Amino acid sequence: MTAIADRPAETRYENLRIEHRGPISWIVLNRPDKANALSNEMLDEFSAALAALATAGGPIIGIRGAGKGFSAGYDIGQVGKVVAEPDPVADRERLARNVNRFLSIWDHPKPVIAAVHGYCIAGATQMCVFTDVTLVARNAKIGEPAIPLGGGYIAPLWAPLVGPKRAKELAFVPGNSIDGTTAVEWGWANHAVAEEDLIAETEALAARMARTPSDILRIKKLSINKTMEAMGVRTAAQGGAEMDALLHLSPSVAEVRKFVADMGLKAAIAAYREPVALPDHAVAEQL
Repeated sequence: MTAIADRPAETRYENLRIEHRGPISWIVLNRPDKANALSNEMLDEFSAALAALATAGGPIIGIRGAGKGFSAGYDIGQVGKVVAEPDPVADRERLARNVNRFLSIWDHPKPVIAAVHGYCIAGATQMCVFTDVTLVARNAKIGEPAIPLGGGYIAPLWAPLVGPKRAKELAFVPGNSIDGTTAVEWGWANHAVAEEDLIAETEALAARMARTPSDILRIKKLSINKTMEAMGVRTAAQGGAEMDALLHLSPSVAEVRKFVADMGLKAAIAAYREPVALPDHAVAEQL
């Protein structure tokens, strides 16, 4: 049986909270009033919490969202702003930094479980892709950004789990999504359960995992990851930053960003769901 580490004095976070429950230490995304959108501040805190829990807390780490859903993805107020003179180098560095944050889950010495309820959109799906195990509520909504502001950054990370054709199907339609049951059928998640049972099921699985000594868990995780890396998973994940940064300089993305700025976010999302007033390029491509 793996011993549970002593609980240290906790760092106070503004956008997260840490909960120790038996063998699992939870990182709880805690911006429910903002749909747990991944702001730069939250991402910085997430990286700090993940690093701290490498040597503290329980032998298993869990990630979940407070409120109605897991996370709506990257904070559009920071990520989708119209910039007069975009800097492709700075953009690439920002995108790569976010992927490397999530690769820290992949490289973490402890098993990491995601528990997804409500919604898990866009960049939030990247976070879950790199966890070791993912449990989802059957009625969860898991999918792509509602507005096509980029490409080559999110769906490629799905491809090793769901295959290229399903990743493309998901990526080609703005706001495309699947439910939790489909996520398991596709291979994106491990188990789909009733939403009210999600936390209990995750904690029960963590308790079963914790029966294996931590050093054995570490090597098991490392050996499976090395197999995936031999197939190029890490290289492909890191390459997405270049593809997305390149696309962010395209006239089409500039038009979409202006459309969002002019229409407002909610109206722009509605237009892509019911395409009656899309940017000129999108309308032209449909004619």
